[in-house]
Amino acid sequence: MLNVLARVHVDRVAEPLARWLVGRGVTPDAVTVAGTAGTVAAALWFLPRGELFTGAAVITFFVLFDLVDGAMARARGRGTPFGAVLDSTCDRVADSALFAGLTWWCLGVGEQRLLGVAALLCLVTGQLVSYVKARAEGAGLSADGGLVERAERLILGLVGAGLHGLGVPYALHVALWVLAAASLWTVGQRIAAVHRSARAAAGVDPDERPADPAPGS
Repeated sequence: MLNVLARVHVDRVAEPLARWLVGRGVTPDAVTVAGTAGTVAAALWFLPRGELFTGAAVITFFVLFDLVDGAMARARGRGTPFGAVLDSTCDRVADSALFAGLTWWCLGVGEQRLLGVAALLCLVTGQLVSYVKARAEGAGLSADGGLVERAERLILGLVGAGLHGLGVPYALHVALWVLAAASLWTVGQRIAAVHRSARAAAGVDPDERPADPAPGS
């Protein structure tokens, strides 16, 4: 949802930087890998130690690399199938590292076992949201949209962690429980979208309801 709304504004900053990097021989794949490596390192170093604000700030910096690599591919006039798969795979790795780091903190030095359940739910459902779409597209079906996509997951997780690190009470609790519930809802939305797409592909009206059986049948 936020991906579409923010794209126009973000591109105004990302595209000049992308052209500068392309002009110096840097490839989009290199930026993708660098951003993912930085995100994973920051998430698994700062978050488990309880340095939530620092971790959120550093992770945000590296997450922004994901905006630049796409702009670089456009600046070069083409993307590659390998680049698309690499980008999607690295997104999953980075997302997992963020919520794994938060889960580690909750169950470790944070001593927040119940909150750790919410963080673990965010980790699992975030992967499911992406998997349902990828599996559907592999089968020639559609599973677009949903209440919470990657941008929303990152924003809620990072803002919640950052505010908690600054001492705002219950900021992370609210962020993770809201995100866990919204992600579960999104999984359901995408499965429903796949069901409608499959019925449409089979030539069945998705809104058509089967006729009620005759009395006594």
